[in-house]
Amino acid sequence: MPWSDLAAIAGVALATTAVVGGLGVAALVLLRRASLAVQVWVLVLAAIVSVVASMVGVANQMYLSEHDLTVAVAVAGISGIVSLLLVAVLGVLVARNSRSLSAAARRIGAGERLESAGRYSNSEFNDLADELVATSARLAESREREQRIEASRRELVAWISHDLRTPLAGIRAMAEALEDGIAPDPARYHRQMRMQVDQLSSMVDDLFELSKIDSDALRLSLEEVSLYDVVSDTVADLRPASRGREIRVEAPLAQDLVVMADPRELSRAIGNLLMNAIQHTPEGSPITVAVDLVDDRAMVSVIDAGGGIDEDDLDRVFEPAWRGSKARTPSLHDGRSSGAGLGLAIVKGIMSAHRGEVAVRNVPGGCRFDLLLPRDASLSA
Repeated sequence: MPWSDLAAIAGVALATTAVVGGLGVAALVLLRRASLAVQVWVLVLAAIVSVVASMVGVANQMYLSEHDLTVAVAVAGISGIVSLLLVAVLGVLVARNSRSLSAAARRIGAGERLESAGRYSNSEFNDLADELVATSARLAESREREQRIEASRRELVAWISHDLRTPLAGIRAMAEALEDGIAPDPARYHRQMRMQVDQLSSMVDDLFELSKIDSDALRLSLEEVSLYDVVSDTVADLRPASRGREIRVEAPLAQDLVVMADPRELSRAIGNLLMNAIQHTPEGSPITVAVDLVDDRAMVSVIDAGGGIDEDDLDRVFEPAWRGSKARTPSLHDGRSSGAGLGLAIVKGIMSAHRGEVAVRNVPGGCRFDLLLPRDASLSA
C-alpha cells in the first residue's frame, strides 16, 4: 500500500477517534458520580464506536467495498455487544466487591474488629481486604490501649486526690492542736508535720516529673559518667532508708563501664527501683544492685526478695497509678507506699528519654528490674 494511502487511512482513523474519544470524555465527566461499572461500560462503548466509525470513514474513502464494509461493521458490532456484556458482568462484580469493602470499612469505623473481610474476584481486592483486617486489628489494639490509659488517668486522679487529702488532713489537725495549745508534745507534732510536708513535696515532684515525661518536655543533660559511681552514690544515699536491709552492689566491670547519660535522672530511676525493692523486701533479706554489660549494652539490675509480681500484672507495672496486690511504688517514708503509683512510670519515661529500656521479670523468691542503655550510649573507658 502506498504511503499516501496509509497516511490518509491514519488521518481518518485519528480524526474519528479524536471526535468519539472527546464525546466519551465528556460523557465520563457527566457521569463522574456514577458507578465504576457504568464508567467502564461507557469507556468500552466509546472504543467500539471509535472502531466502527473509523471503518465507515475509511469505506467512504473507497478503500472498502459495500459488502466488505457490511461484513466488517457486523463483526465489529457483534464483538462490541459481546464485549459490553462482559464489561457489564465485570462491572457488577466490581460494584459488588466495592460495596462489600465499603461495608467492611464502615464496620471498622463503628469500632468493630474484623476477623475476615471475605474473598473477592481479583488479587487487588483481596489484598485490600487483608489490609482492612490488619488495620482493624491495629485500631482495636489502639482503642484498647487508649481505654487502659484513660482508665489509668482517672485512677491516678482519684488516688492522688485521696493521697493528698490524707497528709493535708493530718497537718491541719496537728496545726489546730498546736494553735489551741493542746498538743502534748509540740516537738513531735512539728516533726510529724515536716514529714507530712516532705511526703506532699515528693508526690508533687513525681507529678511534675511525670507531666514532663508525658508532654515530651523532659530534657536530659547528657555527659560521660561512670555507671558504677552513679549506682554506688544512689545506694549510699538510700542506705538510711533501708531500715537495716542489706544492699549488695555487684559490679564486675567496676569503674570500666562509662555511659552517656544524665546522672541526675539516671540516679532517680535507679533510686525509684531501689526504694521499690526496699519497700517490698522483708527484713533480713538482701537486695542486689548489679552493674554489667550485656550484648554491648550497659545494664543496671535491681533484684529483691519481695515475693514477685503476679504474672498477669507484669505488663501493667509501668502504667501510672497501677495498683496490684503487690504494687511496687517507691516511698521515702518508713517504707510506706505513697500510693500514687508514679515511681515505675517515671522510671520508664526516664529510660525512654535515654533511648533505653526497662524490663521486669520474676525470679525465685522475688522480682528483677533491668535498666538497659542503648549501645551508642555505652563507651569503653
